[in-house]
Amino acid sequence: MMETSGYGLLQYVQKLSDEEFQRFKERLRKETEKFKLKPISWNKIKNTSKEDLVMQLNKHYAAKAWNIVLSLFVQVNREDLSAMLQKERRDKQIKYKENMKNSFQHIWTLETNTHIPDSSYHTIIELEYKALQDIFYWESEPITAVVSGPRGQGKTIFLRKVMLDWASGNLLQNRFRYVFFFSVFALNTTTELSLAELISSNLPESSGTLDDILSDPKSILFILDGFNYLKFDLERRTNLCNDYRKKLPTEIVLSSLLQKIMLPECSLLLELGNTNFSKITLLLKYPREISITGFSEQTIEFYCVSHFKNHRGIEIFEKLKSIQPLFTLCSIPFWCWVICRSLKWQYESKEVEKRFGETDGIVFTLFMVSAFKATYSRTTTRHNRFRLKTLCTLAVEGMWKQVYVFDSEDLRRNGISETDKAVWLRMNFFQNQGNNIVFYHHSIQWYFAILFYFLKEDKETHHPIIGSLPQFLGEMYAHRQNQWFQTRVLLFGMATEKVSSLLEPCFGVISAKEVRQEIIGYIKSLSQQECNEKLVHTGELFFCLIDNNEERFVRQVMDLFEEITVDISNADDLTAAQYSLQRASKLKHLHLHIQKKVFSEIHDPEDGDLETFNFRKECSFMTNFGDGSLFRTLLQLPRLKYLNLYGTNLSNHVVEMLCSALKCSTCKVEELLLGKCDISSEACGIIATALINSKVKHLSLVENPLKNKGIMSLCEMLKDPNCVLESLMLSYCCLTFIACGSLYEALLSNKHLSLLDLESNFLENAGVNLLCEALKDPNCTLEELWLSGCYLTSECCDEISTVFTCNKNLKTLKLGNNNIQDTGVKQLCEALCHPNCKLQCLGLDMCEFTSDCCEDLALALTTCNTLKSLNLDWKLLEHSGLEVLCDALNHKDCNLKMLGLDKSLFPEKSQTLLQAVEKKNKNLNVVHFPWIEEECQKRGVRLVWNSTN
Repeated sequence: MMETSGYGLLQYVQKLSDEEFQRFKERLRKETEKFKLKPISWNKIKNTSKEDLVMQLNKHYAAKAWNIVLSLFVQVNREDLSAMLQKERRDKQIKYKENMKNSFQHIWTLETNTHIPDSSYHTIIELEYKALQDIFYWESEPITAVVSGPRGQGKTIFLRKVMLDWASGNLLQNRFRYVFFFSVFALNTTTELSLAELISSNLPESSGTLDDILSDPKSILFILDGFNYLKFDLERRTNLCNDYRKKLPTEIVLSSLLQKIMLPECSLLLELGNTNFSKITLLLKYPREISITGFSEQTIEFYCVSHFKNHRGIEIFEKLKSIQPLFTLCSIPFWCWVICRSLKWQYESKEVEKRFGETDGIVFTLFMVSAFKATYSRTTTRHNRFRLKTLCTLAVEGMWKQVYVFDSEDLRRNGISETDKAVWLRMNFFQNQGNNIVFYHHSIQWYFAILFYFLKEDKETHHPIIGSLPQFLGEMYAHRQNQWFQTRVLLFGMATEKVSSLLEPCFGVISAKEVRQEIIGYIKSLSQQECNEKLVHTGELFFCLIDNNEERFVRQVMDLFEEITVDISNADDLTAAQYSLQRASKLKHLHLHIQKKVFSEIHDPEDGDLETFNFRKECSFMTNFGDGSLFRTLLQLPRLKYLNLYGTNLSNHVVEMLCSALKCSTCKVEELLLGKCDISSEACGIIATALINSKVKHLSLVENPLKNKGIMSLCEMLKDPNCVLESLMLSYCCLTFIACGSLYEALLSNKHLSLLDLESNFLENAGVNLLCEALKDPNCTLEELWLSGCYLTSECCDEISTVFTCNKNLKTLKLGNNNIQDTGVKQLCEALCHPNCKLQCLGLDMCEFTSDCCEDLALALTTCNTLKSLNLDWKLLEHSGLEVLCDALNHKDCNLKMLGLDKSLFPEKSQTLLQAVEKKNKNLNVVHFPWIEEECQKRGVRLVWNSTN
């Protein structure tokens, strides 16, 4: 590869006379202003030579140099030089396009193999081409376009055709002077390069052409394909570079190009692959999407006829159409080719299989076996096995090295002769890529890589690069690239007796049982935590198990899990989850993350229920629960005790569906968390009625606009003797002091409620005084009352203090974020010192009081022997007051275990004092946010799920 140079410009500048050259230099200063460039100082150019000036132009202005020189030639009356230079530019562009046309015509004819005439292919991609033209024709600014679509949908074929049509003069002619096509996975073995080198490798002539090309970056399009197979991390945002001539690590060059740091004025057309699509798209500048759709029914029919070139094509089409799963697979161009190619080989060898294949593993195996039978019909199983192993060794070695392009040495090292290579090419296992070899499709390489472990025998010599199957599984789960997921699916799908029975007549005994045991052993070797980390998207595991579909094996795998998190974003996810979870007899905790409209669009209760789901305790849902129709089956699961729908939008109708299920005698739910569900007062009444005879002991309705009307319904529920509710969470529910009248009656009647959360409601002193009246009654059993942020002042502290001295049940009172001031705190401390006070936890965080209260707090700490937790968080006490408090904390009569304070707010001297107290009093913890985890757990508060699938 060659770097850029100034030779292309110099040969024209040298044609200037001395006088012309002097005028050239004089006008250069104004010319740089026109291009909005920083001028080169006159001292550097007034006596410089032509060679040095061209060097300076390339150094300071890089790609702009050619346009500057063209403009200056006209200004010094050398239009002839300008015309000659522009002619050379056109000639070189024509030569480049001709070279690309020949190259991509060869690729299109010999490597792409669509088996469809060009005119028909153009009809198939008509909409995609229109989208491409709409993006690039009508916008002159730099564009980044991303081609999207499922694996095997023909994205690479589409990009190759774009390149061929541009080079043939049929596409994007007025938009781009140069288009460069790179299969980026071919750079896996290149650790360093410059973008200039990469471009030069595509040019048929000297690097002088490159200076010209880059002089107009707006007229350049880069087509980049194959990101799924690139082993580099392209998510980096640092160390990026804008110098296309600088040699850098390959991932930095590609990242800089994608993020428009390098050549920001050029345009990009990218095929990122399914795995990289979401994460790399986030880094792109305003990407536009071109979606590639699969084959229609009409296209599949046309494909079959084209492939078989006779009436048999219609027969094949009708047969495929009658097998719905296989016909659906044929909508993906690659799979359509695999299936048709397999059948063609079978007809050639006169051994047509009765089954067409139900899974990826079987389809690939039929493809490979059919090819061998058609080509090596008279060869023994031993020789067939030997040949196949050389192919498998090359494939798996490539997977371990993340190499997808192989040279002659790679083939020779793995025992593949030139004769074998020619056969593999005819069999469509290989295809040429320039002077190198690649597998016909990456999926075929994955298939042969996996097959290596089925053919491996104990006595074989250890390969220095190829690891064991458990190690291979480790690699599969360590990488997030799409090919590793597809390899996992293939591995599970091939580890079946069906696949073994297809392979054995041609290749001898195949031990799928040993492979299955190694898979189980690998997953079993992981701890539960490691499983959660490695199998982060358990939906992928479920798809693997569906592809295997052997009942005993699936149950063995699922029995390894006690806890699973599942993201359900579409109908396929739900089907896969249902299939696998029905076979998980040891599952205890299930977290289902459900995306919007999944159930409302696809679930029909008459299709059957999910009673065979066998989990014991927990199920959490987020984002949306559709129309609620699934509640009627889900809430009857015999071991479901916990249901958290925080952040789920529940209409009144959906709430009715939920409550209808809660009323069923078979419903075992004990914890119901419905925070931030947009539950209205009316819906709250529906919930209250349903819970009277339910088993629910913990109810969270936080962050819902229940208002006073909704609380009245809940209080009627609490007064009913059949209500077993023990904790009720009502923070941020738009309540006022009026609600406290209903709560007063409920607290006097209910014998089970021990926790009431009323935080962040507008209760004021009047409301809390009513609650205190109830708490003074000996029949009130409440143990915890949360009143933070309820707009209280010191005026209510007299009533609260009375509760401290007469109520033996109340153990926790949270008064944080209220304006109770010094007067209120002093009253509370006085009550804490009363011998009848049994309070254990007191929250005074963010309350408006000063260090003057420290002596009162200190006395309470050494007098109240029940007080174990005191929250003063967010208070910045004066050092003198803190000293008084610390003396009390060190006192032998102080029983405090937790003090809520943010130590980082205090000056160094005060921090040292607190650290000394902690060191002396081993039982004491000084903690910032001491109760937040417990509060979030009881309220069911969590981040609303944002699916990555």
